[in-house]
Amino acid sequence: MSKNPQHEESSMPPRTGTNPRIGAAAGVPYVALPPAGGAASAPLVVVWHMMDAPRSAEAMAAALPLAGLDAWRVFLDLPLHGARTPDDIETVMGDAVTDPLLKLYRPLIRDAAREFPAVLAALRERLDASDGPVGLVGGSAGGAVALTVLAEAEVPVAAAVLVNPVITARGLIAVGERAYGGRYEWTPAAEEAADQIDYVARAPEIAGLAVASRLLLISGEHDHAEFRDDAVRLRDALGAALVEVPGMAHPLAEEPGVSAAPQTPHARTVDAAAADWLGRHLTDGRP
Repeated sequence: MSKNPQHEESSMPPRTGTNPRIGAAAGVPYVALPPAGGAASAPLVVVWHMMDAPRSAEAMAAALPLAGLDAWRVFLDLPLHGARTPDDIETVMGDAVTDPLLKLYRPLIRDAAREFPAVLAALRERLDASDGPVGLVGGSAGGAVALTVLAEAEVPVAAAVLVNPVITARGLIAVGERAYGGRYEWTPAAEEAADQIDYVARAPEIAGLAVASRLLLISGEHDHAEFRDDAVRLRDALGAALVEVPGMAHPLAEEPGVSAAPQTPHARTVDAAAADWLGRHLTDGRP
């Protein structure tokens, strides 16, 4: 049984931001930071964290609060993370090691994207947020969730920012092979899953959307080579913007990355770039 998400909003310690709220929308735990300017019926930005640090909604809200943005900034826990961590997580992760793509990455990305429309509807009921196009932010695996939402969810999106994103499953598996050793067994089912999580190949599904020209990719200079290469290829396929953060590796926070922690200098740089991008593109939906 997983930890109980809170369905009634409550306050959080001040280290996560100014007057943050915690709760659950359509069963998905969230941390919500109110609009910086206190705007009525402000736009809504939804953020998915990494599987590396920061690996929870609370930790992501501290690492990447989108400071100064006059919008609701809502950070969601990914499946198996944060308040959704099951009691038998060690067993779950041990089983996932036998086939990380089919038993961990694909279901996590797929389920987070599929639950998003219901989560969005619930958030709009709970928060004083506009019903216009939303902003999306995703880090690492959260970036793959954001791309899946863009391609499949049919939710109007005004702008998006992806930080060190997972763009292809094959790139993700290659990183794991190098980090942990061994070779992944590419079965027909795994090949099919990898085709689903290949947003360079699936770029035409996003290219026709207005958000394609309002997509910002942020890559750390020292992020995984496969992720950096995929970001360049996606930029070229979509005509998206791509910026590099000098000296930044893959994580956006210090380990363990589960709870709120002081913002790192690299995360502060990313935060400023993401907030500026969304601030320029979110409210009016024009490039």
